[in-house]
Amino acid sequence: MTGGAEDPADVAARLTSRRVSRSLSAHGGSGPAEVTLDGVGTVVVKRGSDPRSARAEAAGLRWLARAGAVRLPEVRGADDDWLVVDRVETAAATPEAAEEFGRGLAALHAAGAPAFGAPPPGGPADAWIGRAPMANRTGQSWPRWYAEYRVLPYLRDAVDQGALSTGDAAVVERVCDRLPELAGPDRPPARLHGDLWNGNVLWGADGHVRLIDPAAHGGHRETDLAMLRLFGCPHLERVLDAYDRADPLDDGWRGRVALHQLFPLLVHTVLFGGGYAAQAVAAARSALRG
Repeated sequence: MTGGAEDPADVAARLTSRRVSRSLSAHGGSGPAEVTLDGVGTVVVKRGSDPRSARAEAAGLRWLARAGAVRLPEVRGADDDWLVVDRVETAAATPEAAEEFGRGLAALHAAGAPAFGAPPPGGPADAWIGRAPMANRTGQSWPRWYAEYRVLPYLRDAVDQGALSTGDAAVVERVCDRLPELAGPDRPPARLHGDLWNGNVLWGADGHVRLIDPAAHGGHRETDLAMLRLFGCPHLERVLDAYDRADPLDDGWRGRVALHQLFPLLVHTVLFGGGYAAQAVAAARSALRG
């Protein structure tokens, strides 16, 4: 039996070929479950929200880990429906861990990608960011790629849903028209986590940060940094300072934060509506001011 009806303990045993010694159901019977495997320890068994999303997440975790720059939970097994990864024991964030994270994130981005929009090896081109579809179509010009494959698809969806007016959409479209002049210096494609909000940054009990739930692809390094700021991150300035010391950021990067936040804000507008639409338009106006 595969798919959503399968018990997480059975999934863990099937995908890892290990015996289950303990299983804890997720709260309310949904969401990730914890399972203890002989010879491995405690793992998290997570059901994908969409077809092949679990396999896409596994490919992203492995691709990011291959850079040897930041820590990620080890992937123990995956199929189209399920993902099994090591459990991360968490603790309070520390300045030391934040600085290590900043240096590691700089090295991760520097590991690069074949193109903007390039999916992880083995990952599907039709991927996801959270519960929203995300097309990993490739391009060599970041401004053109960002407009065509990151901003405009979600803008169209937001207008179709009635979350954004045509007048508000015109503000975002002006950003897309001016992207070549707003984007800053040309940069090669970076290896992005792609969904780097605070909830996907786990502060490990061993003093090291681990990243989870990536929407990994080739992109602009400032996008990951902008998302960290959008939803808050402990010791963020220490993270950014350590990053900048390891691989200096381009002049004016702080003035481009709103430009890079436009994509996740539009994703949230499509998924949740509400105040995210106003935030997206505000980010677009800020980006136009530079």
